[in-house]
Amino acid sequence: MSIETGLAGAPLRQARNSAAFWAATGRSRGHEVIRRRGFLAVAGDERAGLRVLIQEPGLTDGELAEITELAARATGPVDAEDPFSLTDLNHLGDMRSWRMPVMLRPPAPVTEPSMEVVRVHGEADLRAAERAVIAGFELTRFEPYRAGEMFPTALLGQPGVEVFIARLDGEVAGACVTVVENGFGSHYWVGTPDAFRSRGVGRAVMLGSLAPLAGLPVTLTASRLGRPLYESLGFTVAAESTWWASR
Repeated sequence: MSIETGLAGAPLRQARNSAAFWAATGRSRGHEVIRRRGFLAVAGDERAGLRVLIQEPGLTDGELAEITELAARATGPVDAEDPFSLTDLNHLGDMRSWRMPVMLRPPAPVTEPSMEVVRVHGEADLRAAERAVIAGFELTRFEPYRAGEMFPTALLGQPGVEVFIARLDGEVAGACVTVVENGFGSHYWVGTPDAFRSRGVGRAVMLGSLAPLAGLPVTLTASRLGRPLYESLGFTVAAESTWWASR
């Protein structure tokens, strides 16, 4: 895989991987997963809401109309993402929108993390990961906390899905989820609670979770604050992804 070819194809790879991740999340939560040519949607409850993932650079009028109907029927918040930045969903309601870079890391070795990073296998570590992500991303929709609501136990059994935690001074200080789909990896929910920030936790959890993916190209969508870390780990910006969220 040349880096040029990889960068050009990164939005489509990110779209497919995000669809695999959210379909796995939806299945594990018992929510409806809707697959169409141009999008995948997960229709959740009043806290999880509706998630829409654009899968192609252009949607048909019928697909756009179906997304509009799903948003109108949603019982909770609405979130959507388009890694191609070619579909306009501002009509869905009172939505805010922003752009974040889709990034690609070619296959390459990684160094050892500065703290313990482990793959989650048991219930206790999964709950700790869940709490770390909710706190790190300030996901108020999942408060008050309900164990297993964001990361159900069934998520660990979904194909290609792995959850990782980093421990600092004996406490779970960060977490992330990785997904492998069709020969590509991707990262989600790379989160560090406030109390552990600026202590190298984000870098450690990335290094620990990248190690099993060192032989694969890996994509992710980066926040403004996360981008410098990912660039230092070998990720390159490939495209801009547009995101929407209900206010």
